[in-house]
Amino acid sequence: MTSSVSTRRNAFGTANPHALATILEASETRRIISATDIYDISGIKLWASNQPVSAALQRKLLDRELREPLETSLVAQDGVSPATLADAVRALLAKMPPLAILVGESREYLLGLVSQLNLHPVAQLLLTAAQTARPERFEHAVAAMVLNGALMASDAGDDKAVRMAMLSGLLHDLGEMYIGPDHGEAEADRDLDFESYQQLVVHPHVGYLLVLQLTNYPPEVARAIAEHHEKLDGSGYPNALQADDLSRWGRMLAVTEATLQALRSPYSHLLHASVALRAVPGEFDLHWVGKITAAASAQPPQAAVLERQEVEQRLAALDAVLNDAEEGVRLQAASADLPAHQGALTLAAFLLQRLRTGWNESGLWNPESLATADAAEVEALEDELYFRLRGIKRSVLLRGGHLPEPYAGQLLELCDSFAMGAGLQSDGG
Repeated sequence: MTSSVSTRRNAFGTANPHALATILEASETRRIISATDIYDISGIKLWASNQPVSAALQRKLLDRELREPLETSLVAQDGVSPATLADAVRALLAKMPPLAILVGESREYLLGLVSQLNLHPVAQLLLTAAQTARPERFEHAVAAMVLNGALMASDAGDDKAVRMAMLSGLLHDLGEMYIGPDHGEAEADRDLDFESYQQLVVHPHVGYLLVLQLTNYPPEVARAIAEHHEKLDGSGYPNALQADDLSRWGRMLAVTEATLQALRSPYSHLLHASVALRAVPGEFDLHWVGKITAAASAQPPQAAVLERQEVEQRLAALDAVLNDAEEGVRLQAASADLPAHQGALTLAAFLLQRLRTGWNESGLWNPESLATADAAEVEALEDELYFRLRGIKRSVLLRGGHLPEPYAGQLLELCDSFAMGAGLQSDGG
């Protein structure tokens, strides 16, 4: 018992400035009050119960260790509810046709289960803050809730299992509230720099601690949240877990997350998600991938069929981009003499080789298989390769860490060339 309390205090003993700022922003239009008196660790009363939160609370909490986590001391009186969640689902399905296709005939069943979800006060508080201050993150949470639930429902899961899948999806990114808003996945369409990526990779673990320590949800939910960016081949984050270490719930949520990431653009088609999940074999659980690809395959073509010559030309251009990246790593590795620099280049070579292996093994990149491809399919392949190169840039810079000059500049220039070779705007790392 003592160990549990100590761990909780270590994780949430002080108010996280990013989470608190988001809650305070939400309090400008929502009624968020203290459910209990708030004391610091020495017993000094900082805030009375039943008082609305305000900027004055923020000043009093500055650098103060608390007797109880702030999250358990506040409540959103007019916050997110099962009814408002159901309304959010309806609005999202109308706005996002690919998601509506994936949900399919499960729509009314899932809406019925939303009304039965148990929203723990801590979860409700953070969801309410997100809905008000970070609406794009709340919308993503709702999308993950309904897609994760639809996947479980399609697997003949009972009501309890589907509700647990929905909760895992709804809560999976709560940890993002504890990092700066400029570092979140909502910024995934731009090339996150080293600092941003370093911040981003911790959010699954923070979300895991939140749910495990501050709510009464099943531990399977917390574990799924911890694993939602892991991949079966060990290339995910934050812990680079491999297949045998991942739970069924985490494997499913990882597919949900990757699917929604591929569908982020309003112009995305299910084909984008199918390509993203299959581009590098071995990353995702094929049981869940199959449900996405089956839905994508059932959709009509999105554009005119390309001539074989054009397909070959566009694939050759993609191959050239990858070749240039591989050659750049080889050239720099030949003269690297600092261990951290060498380690970053070794990782770059490994990740590029994985991408090359996926290229060869998936069949997605084969001119023969694309002989009747439509433009949307080829564009999906192009988008996925370029997205992967951006990811390699971030991972390599993270592995290199804070290198001294001239090594930092050399590595940054190399990583920028990945993005530039893919026709992307470099952000300067």
